Amino acid sequence: MFSTVTAGAISGIHSYLIQVEVDVSKGLPAFNIVGLPGAEAKESGQRVKVALKNSGISLPPSHITINLSPADIRKEGVSIDLPVAIGIMLSLGEISDSALDKTLVIGELGLDGEVRKINGVLPIVKCAVESGYTSCILPYENAAEGALAGDIKIIGVKNLIECVSYLKEEKSLRDSLIKPTKVCVSDFFENKANNYNVDFADINGQSALKRAMEVVVAGFHHVLMVGSPGSGKSMIAKRIPTIMPPLEMDEALEVSTIYSVAGMLDSKNPLMIKRPFMSPHHSVTMSALAGGGRIPKPGVISLSHRGVLFLDEIAEFSRSTLDLLRQPLEDKEVHIARVGGSFTYPANFMLVGAMNPCPCGYYPDRGKCRCTDKEIANYLSHISGPILDRIDICVDVPKVDFGDLSAKTSANESSKTIMERVLKARAIQEERFKNSSIRFNSEMSPKDIEKYCKLGTREKAMIEQLFYKMDLSARSYHRILRVARTIADLDGSTDIKEMHIAEAACYKSNAGNYWNNAS
Repeated sequence: MFSTVTAGAISGIHSYLIQVEVDVSKGLPAFNIVGLPGAEAKESGQRVKVALKNSGISLPPSHITINLSPADIRKEGVSIDLPVAIGIMLSLGEISDSALDKTLVIGELGLDGEVRKINGVLPIVKCAVESGYTSCILPYENAAEGALAGDIKIIGVKNLIECVSYLKEEKSLRDSLIKPTKVCVSDFFENKANNYNVDFADINGQSALKRAMEVVVAGFHHVLMVGSPGSGKSMIAKRIPTIMPPLEMDEALEVSTIYSVAGMLDSKNPLMIKRPFMSPHHSVTMSALAGGGRIPKPGVISLSHRGVLFLDEIAEFSRSTLDLLRQPLEDKEVHIARVGGSFTYPANFMLVGAMNPCPCGYYPDRGKCRCTDKEIANYLSHISGPILDRIDICVDVPKVDFGDLSAKTSANESSKTIMERVLKARAIQEERFKNSSIRFNSEMSPKDIEKYCKLGTREKAMIEQLFYKMDLSARSYHRILRVARTIADLDGSTDIKEMHIAEAACYKSNAGNYWNNAS
């Protein structure tokens, strides 16, 4: 007898529905899976047979053929175990055909019949909602995650027996057998949005650095901090998320989808409501950073989407690894080409880099620094010109004075106070870009800059002088204007003034000081 069960799978960051076609017929006992299955999918037959046996369900000697449609897409992962088992039960007549009307089934089976958690549930269920499906049977641990997808009944099952019993029950009585999972999304935002154990108030001194971080967050700009060891670079970087606005609903679902595919969502907290903060070690591989692998998954870059990618000791990263960031920084996407296909991952992140000015960390203080000019030049050369050109703000981080260290922390501004100013600047940007796809000043194209960064006569003369004096590229010129626009927004100024351009140019000139002196 023939039956069909709808399942789902992931390809890169995107999902698609699969028709699991099952045919159980008389003949030489066999269990074949066709339709371009991956290694895990091929092994599904053995797991399903043992799971059915250990669940008290006997299979008659039969020739079982499973087809995974569409057959031209390779199926990776273990999400087809449960639909294959249910398909066999349908073909044997143990479950009626009408029991699975407009129902998606996904899940991995243990040998004891347990239905285990899988990755990528959120995008798969969202795809089912968009395709008109009204209910979904999935692992109990994934139920809350699936409920985020929208208007669809979510049934979380713990084992195969529970799933079969549910499908055999009359539809009017099913909800009393297994209560559908419902999630109130607003509860996540109300209770957990700004729960951090660090604060900007913990940092004494470094007023210029704090100001730069405020500008960075207000416009979602990339930043590089250069300073001696112990000056507070890492400390302040870890506090950047505390002044970032919480994720909006659409952003939270977008980020949660990425973490779902990567298998990094907590079953108790299935919705990402905080901006991601990723800090990979400098030994990270290019594949781990960009994503990919035999079964393609998002890398660190994509896991930083809508949040912060912090590269501590950035000059210790290999140059080839850093150059991998060039295209994502510009296009906000990562493109991966593999034998199994091409994949695109979102990568709209804020790059925050921190580094010493030389291998020993004390240049240009020649009283402490013993590095040769060649050693300094080699150290700084790890960060290429194109990467520097894509960084909007560079901050020179001085050593903290004793007077600042011994000052009372109660006098320091809290993250909440700084965030209030950031939110005002963000509100101005939201109003400015309300009829476009742009969210922040850093995303403005040259055409947008011409529209939103109009300058007066004196400001035009100033930026022209800076262009020639600093030997700016076209990209650097536009970045100075983007930063100046953000500074003006923080001041509540409609127009970009000379002082805004001067501050923005100062942030850009800091980058050239070390590299020009070392060359």
